[in-house]
Amino acid sequence: MNDSAASQVERFRNVFARVRDEMGRMMVGQRDIVEGVLVAFFAGGHVLLEGVPGLGKTMLVRTLGEAVNLKFARIQFTPDLMPSDIVGTNIIVEDERGNKTFRFEPGAVFSNLVLADEINRATPKTQSALLEAMQEHQVTVGGAQHQLAEPFLVLATQNPLEMEGTYPLPEAQLDRFFFKLKVLYPSADDLHTILDRTTAAEKPVVEKVLNDAFEVMAMREIVRQVPIAREVQDHAVQLTLATHPEQPGASPLARKYVRYGASPRGAQAMILAAKIYALLEQRYHVAKVDIDRAATAALRHRIIMNFEGEAEGKTSDEIITEIVALRS
Repeated sequence: MNDSAASQVERFRNVFARVRDEMGRMMVGQRDIVEGVLVAFFAGGHVLLEGVPGLGKTMLVRTLGEAVNLKFARIQFTPDLMPSDIVGTNIIVEDERGNKTFRFEPGAVFSNLVLADEINRATPKTQSALLEAMQEHQVTVGGAQHQLAEPFLVLATQNPLEMEGTYPLPEAQLDRFFFKLKVLYPSADDLHTILDRTTAAEKPVVEKVLNDAFEVMAMREIVRQVPIAREVQDHAVQLTLATHPEQPGASPLARKYVRYGASPRGAQAMILAAKIYALLEQRYHVAKVDIDRAATAALRHRIIMNFEGEAEGKTSDEIITEIVALRS
């Protein structure tokens, strides 16, 4: 590794660690979740956070926006939310001469960090309003395209599907999320720390680590420059193919319980995340262990179980665990 690469690795590690520490001021006992969100953020991917209400998912996103100095917007998804509330709409304006024209009024999606809170409480029509924004970083209203500011990141929270009043996200939208992270309930010690921080007179203050969007984009460029050997990339390809029951290399559980396997976006997510994990380990090359580390969060929401799998309570996490074990 030459001096230039070494300096880039050290710069990225320092920025990542500082942002993680600042978020740790507000988030208690969710280090894996914070790290997963930051990996997706610096890779340029969207995140789906699943967990019951009250676990600090909203605080996590807001704190990230403060630490990296980006514009933050929160959309509360409800059954009566309309697509225009998200992307914006054309309104009629009248000038001093009485001439009427259409003017585009941007919606909440025109921010750098968009928190889609309880996204599965809205109807499928409203959920789909985010599809174009998440994939193309633009929205189309009245036949006109409007570009979103970079960087653009959607962090969506969803309640577990067994809760009342939820609509399952369509597969096409799930596939657009870089990671799916499961937010667990805090331990007793963590709960004590949360109470100490939230019921005292003084509140933690988050300091800015990055100054503007240009610095964020520079960090993302460092990630994409990390080299990956063909053999390591093939490991990501084989893990992805092993989730498809019809493929020769499919795992036994995948053959029995999976209806559809992960899409190519799953392999893309694993490789980009693996590059970040390599940087965090002070390496300027990707190893297979980095791919394995990213596999569960990158693939769990891209695997569709069949009827038998759902009936027996099998999960995509079990499928991925078996696949990684067989390929290691």
